[in-house]
Amino acid sequence: MNPHAKLISLLSLLLGTTITISSNHWMMAWTGLEINTLAIIPLISKSHHPRAVEAAIKYFLVQATASALVLFSSMINAWSTGQWDITQLNHPTACLLMTTAIAMKLGLVPFHFWFPEVLQGSSLTTALLLSTMMKFPPITILFLTSHSLNPTLLTTMAIASAALGGWMGLNQTQIRKILAFSSISHLGWMAIIIIYNPKLTLLTFYLYTLMTATVFLTLNTTKTLKLPTMMTSWTKIPMLNATLMLVLLSLAGLPPLTGFLPKWLIIQELTKQEMTTTATIITMLSLLGLFFYLRLAYYSTITLPPNSTNHMKQWHINKPTNTLIAILTSLSTLLLPLSPMILTTA
Repeated sequence: MNPHAKLISLLSLLLGTTITISSNHWMMAWTGLEINTLAIIPLISKSHHPRAVEAAIKYFLVQATASALVLFSSMINAWSTGQWDITQLNHPTACLLMTTAIAMKLGLVPFHFWFPEVLQGSSLTTALLLSTMMKFPPITILFLTSHSLNPTLLTTMAIASAALGGWMGLNQTQIRKILAFSSISHLGWMAIIIIYNPKLTLLTFYLYTLMTATVFLTLNTTKTLKLPTMMTSWTKIPMLNATLMLVLLSLAGLPPLTGFLPKWLIIQELTKQEMTTTATIITMLSLLGLFFYLRLAYYSTITLPPNSTNHMKQWHINKPTNTLIAILTSLSTLLLPLSPMILTTA
């Protein structure tokens, strides 16, 4: 891809995200979402592989539909209330349409079908952008409109996302698809708490972004795309693979690691809201996700391939590990003891 085109796409991504997260007017938020969509499409289809082109078309169609629904919803609201302010979303039909549009943008169940396919057709760096940065503007809109959203609808979508994200990830061998279903599952945790404690949703999203960025950058360094390749990638950078196991367990939400913090706080908040049954269901569903994270961790470090590989041995990579990966790995595994400080700042 031409460096100038790449630079323009990345700057447009930053511009679109900044416009959406800093706007109070529906038209500005919609403009930012459109800039984002148009900026990421060249990055998805840059390899010109048929799968990449297919992913770009799917992404464009879904995002265009979601943007049209955002516009439609804001116009209905403005028509009935005379307000274009994002925080003044009061009309029930507008609320329903907006929830649907944001669910499509994020990939919440039942609007999740596009996400694993698009991630599978993209490179690892583009998949990282799609899983983290592209989710930020829609989550900001959910944050701003959280007081007027329908609790029953959001809770249903959240539990369905946690269930389907865990269930569908079980039989995958492609790592990008596994991480896509992991993203859908985490979005379920974010959506369930957005009405009761919006700041907690943002904290969950930040920590999810941190851990997912670490996983994607590590996989990009070792050039790992599927489970069989992961089994032999330990010979390249053994230490990096060992830390990848810890980050994957953190993403699963195991207690001594960073990923446990958002789950713990969400369960605590749901219990305070007298939603113990919901908290129990979503906690049980996270065990499905734990299974495939454990499988990934097992493949990355603990197990050896059952038979000798018939290709040339992969020797250690000479270049030193990226400093950014080292910092992100430390943060992804060691932030739990600092949770009182994180909660004070949040």
